[in-house]
Amino acid sequence: MINYYLITKPGIVLGNLVTVAAGFLLASKGTINFWLFAATMVGLAFIMASACVLNNYIDRKLDQKMQRTKTRPIASGLISGRNAISFAILLAIIGNGVLFFYTNGLTVAVANGGFFVYVFLYSMWKSRTVYGTAIGSVAGAVPPVVGYCAVSNQFDAGALILFFMLVLWQMPHFFAIALYHFDDYAAAGIPTLPIAKGVFRTKIHMVIYIFAFILVSLLLTAFGYTGYVYVMLTTLVGLAWLALGFRGFSSVNDQQWGGQMFRLSLAMIAVICILIPLDRV
Repeated sequence: MINYYLITKPGIVLGNLVTVAAGFLLASKGTINFWLFAATMVGLAFIMASACVLNNYIDRKLDQKMQRTKTRPIASGLISGRNAISFAILLAIIGNGVLFFYTNGLTVAVANGGFFVYVFLYSMWKSRTVYGTAIGSVAGAVPPVVGYCAVSNQFDAGALILFFMLVLWQMPHFFAIALYHFDDYAAAGIPTLPIAKGVFRTKIHMVIYIFAFILVSLLLTAFGYTGYVYVMLTTLVGLAWLALGFRGFSSVNDQQWGGQMFRLSLAMIAVICILIPLDRV
């Protein structure tokens, strides 16, 4: 059973649930429906788990080529492809059932839109195009929007800001991962930006995306969703991330620097997810 648990990529699911909670609490405006919150978290967790299982199945050949992924249950043959697909279908049915009965149609539609992008666009195309990261960032930006729509039942300015914030955050976050695991991606032939266009160009893109992310994140306060504590701390951590990004141009060890950028990106999103419910307007 532990192998079936592992192919759901629990770390990714848990990390995304943090952003779901942030979107939910932003839309709740201080009045929290705990049953709705639980249903949203559980339903989307199952849908994301299903998507991750299918991603594991689609990536099984690539995973066999990378040192850090070759022991994954599907890649190593511990779980058959047929069983993995059946498991993914079961998870998707449960997740959609929970969201359908306890949230609203918009939430179900947004969740399944993210599922489609992650499984059928990102997973199937990431080994064929340098734009795989951009496609993946769209799917990764869906969870907070699901949380927001579960409460508001509308896709308004708040949902749009959350979506673009997560897209812009994920781009340098994923580029940092690509640098940190450069050798693995090269061995698997995955055309990430550092491999396809070069490390220097990747660093330029990272700085641009971080700067854009800082600006967009401030729109939550500009549109009256959060307060000025959010602005100050988000700007402070964002500028620290941007400064580290500029330091990359003089880095002598790009893989080490990529690891530092990755860890600081996690701190950045954690700060935002904590501040959104604590400094709401």
